[in-house]
Amino acid sequence: MIVPVILSGGSGTRLWPLSRQDYPKQFLSLVNDTSLFQDTILRLPKNMAAPIIICNESHRFLVAEQLRQINKKAHSIILEPFGKNTAPAIALAAIKSTENNEDPILFVLSSDHAIKNNKVFHNSIKIAENAAKSNKLVTFGIVPTSAETGYGYIEVDKEENADFHIIKSFKEKPSKRNAEKYQESSNYFWNSGMFMFQASEYINELVKFEPNIIDACKKSCQVEDKDLDFIRLNIKEFHKCPNKSIDYALLEHTQNGIVVPLDSKWNDIGSWSTLWDIENKDNNGNVIKGDVLLNQVKDSYIYSSKKLITALGVSELIIIDTPDALLVSKKENAQDIKKIVEKLEDNDRDEIKNHRKVFRPWGYYDSIDNGIGFQVKRIWVIPGAQLSLQKHKYRSEHWVVVKGIAEVTCGEKKFKIVENQSTYIPQGVIHRLKNNEDIPLEIIEIQTGEYLGEDDIIRLEDDYQRK
Repeated sequence: MIVPVILSGGSGTRLWPLSRQDYPKQFLSLVNDTSLFQDTILRLPKNMAAPIIICNESHRFLVAEQLRQINKKAHSIILEPFGKNTAPAIALAAIKSTENNEDPILFVLSSDHAIKNNKVFHNSIKIAENAAKSNKLVTFGIVPTSAETGYGYIEVDKEENADFHIIKSFKEKPSKRNAEKYQESSNYFWNSGMFMFQASEYINELVKFEPNIIDACKKSCQVEDKDLDFIRLNIKEFHKCPNKSIDYALLEHTQNGIVVPLDSKWNDIGSWSTLWDIENKDNNGNVIKGDVLLNQVKDSYIYSSKKLITALGVSELIIIDTPDALLVSKKENAQDIKKIVEKLEDNDRDEIKNHRKVFRPWGYYDSIDNGIGFQVKRIWVIPGAQLSLQKHKYRSEHWVVVKGIAEVTCGEKKFKIVENQSTYIPQGVIHRLKNNEDIPLEIIEIQTGEYLGEDDIIRLEDDYQRK
């Protein structure tokens, strides 16, 4: 049995402003109508078991909702309180998968890759499976198509016409000159970040080379906390775990490491220029998303979330417009967007973390307008869901129903309001909003008060066990 392990903890900063900390790139629909995370699961062979998902705690409801959208269930969803790199994440999956005296083959994948040729992909999986059954630790090596400086490389002892090759060394992201040398040689592959091995073999090799990792992960799982469909780890024990990638922790030391070549039109969606490379273009080499009008524009990637974007007489640009942020960059500088993100962090800007539209397990809210002493939100609640029972220290709220029927708790009263009706929630009063109907509930919320931050929520009861 093969159990997929989906690593979904990245933040995707190089795709800002579309990718944000609380809604990173793996959950965005960048190349088709489904997200990169959903594509990762949908392209798997149908005979595989349900996946183990490793994700950041703040993304747990995104994962659950996106699984529901594609009608898939997870073996388990393990919540990392903080990232400790790939070796510990995979160790957690190996420990969970062997709890009932089972020993599946684990197929480890990143959640943010694009693969166009599924037939070739599935054939490489079969080769890797046979090798894993012989206690090999398999990594998938991408056949280079360019002298790429944004990827790590794997050097192999290559045997002609062999299905796999022995690992010699791992190379960091190279200079342009070294990347050209690697591409000219047939002994180098891009490091895909995909792996396959028997769960017990991975654990045994970690015991040899990184016993502190496997020890910390086992202790983290022994005192886990089940939260709805999620598995929470012991934070104190997990904090002791070394932060190491599987390459450094294991594959550079083991005698059982091999590379299975993969030539399936793979792409690590790591930057806007990467997206430009793989997308369909117009006659002038432009990739256009949304409401865009161009004149004498060439070789650019232009994305509009809502408003009309026009451009004239420019080339080689990245233009990304979202409701609350605009990015304009030369395509050649796309890898440096992280420098902008660092400045946003230094200035404690909310645009690095959230979009204007913020998703919650009960639906979402969209901050329409704000000023001194007021804020206006559009709130959308899915059928059958309710917000937490809460109160606010600093603000009052006015609710106007736009669509649906709202069940309102306000102090000791519980009542319903329908379309075009409104109600007032005084400062400090316990309240709750609920949608008991079969259609979404949409309201306009007008907040007034001296402080309107999201941290002014005192939760008394919550279906989603949020703190």
